Amino acid sequence: MSAPVAVLGVGTSHFGRQPGRDLIALAHDAVREAFDDAAVEQVDAVWVGTVFAPAGVAQRVLRAIGITGVPVITVENACASGTTAFAEAREAVRSGRHGRVLALGLEQMSTAFAGAIVPEPTDPEGRTGLALPALYAMAAARLLHEGAVTPEQLAAVSVKNHAHATHNPRAQYSGEYTVAQVLDSPMIADPLTRLQCCPVSDGAAAAVLGRPAGAAGEVVVRGLALRSGTTWNHRSPHVWGHDLVRDTAADAYAEAGLDALDDVDVAEVHDAFTVGEVVTTEALGLCTPGDGGAAAAAGVTALGGKTPVNPSGGLLSRGHPLGATGLAQIAEITWQLRGTTGGRQVDGARLGLVETMGGGVSVLDGNACVVALLERR
Repeated sequence: MSAPVAVLGVGTSHFGRQPGRDLIALAHDAVREAFDDAAVEQVDAVWVGTVFAPAGVAQRVLRAIGITGVPVITVENACASGTTAFAEAREAVRSGRHGRVLALGLEQMSTAFAGAIVPEPTDPEGRTGLALPALYAMAAARLLHEGAVTPEQLAAVSVKNHAHATHNPRAQYSGEYTVAQVLDSPMIADPLTRLQCCPVSDGAAAAVLGRPAGAAGEVVVRGLALRSGTTWNHRSPHVWGHDLVRDTAADAYAEAGLDALDDVDVAEVHDAFTVGEVVTTEALGLCTPGDGGAAAAAGVTALGGKTPVNPSGGLLSRGHPLGATGLAQIAEITWQLRGTTGGRQVDGARLGLVETMGGGVSVLDGNACVVALLERR
């Protein structure tokens, strides 16, 4: 019989372009904070999520921190690499394989890319130069054509998340923008402007998982699911990524025993581009189909709204160091459930949701997606 699993401690580095800080320094910040938070100095195993780090990076950064002699497993699952590490760490504790496990995500992108990630040339899209901004732009263009969203509603996502980030001292960017300023920023991939695209980021995030102690306010994993995308073609009426998020969420909700999402108080979702948050909130069931953009514009998903989404600032504003992103989301929801996030706090948050979806492989509806439900008990 599987055992319940608690998030004993979390930690992150600062997020932003930090070419002068190597992966060892970034990982040290995250792991040290997570260990101090969990009041531990040792773990039984480590899962590390990263996408572009060099071979042996896990052992290299852990050696520098003083973690050796335990099983260390590195995973790559596109943008969901960090939450994949979290999912595997949770399963190791739940199955009884290990008692206390560290999940670590890290990435230093500023030294690897000047702009968008270079497409994989062995994929048809890569051979034509179709980078991820263009793929998301195609989804946005289709929703605009169908009348499912307006340019102003897409921009409202950016306005909301940049405003949320003003309360996050670790965020890469923040600011009070208007819809007009977002739409007038330089065009990256029509119709997505610069302020609708996540920045190139460096950072690390970590979580220590173990058995619950029964303490008041303890954060536990109520439900979690991981899926890889199926072939995406004319059979789906939805834009790229929607079906993968929807199906993964259904698995997580089923494990959590949730019939409806009215119980979710706060969510951190994969908003690498504004349209990504719109599609994801609908696929998760946080908004009704066709209402994702309208919900952002109306304040439904803002702090103070019915279901705040990305109070950290999200990928758009906190930053998106690929391997670290999922665990940064886990950290934010853990802090939210503990009530320690200051000006971005969602009052009375008890149940939080994390969704991370990564893509890039031709023909698939996304490389991988993780949906996790964390609960304060």
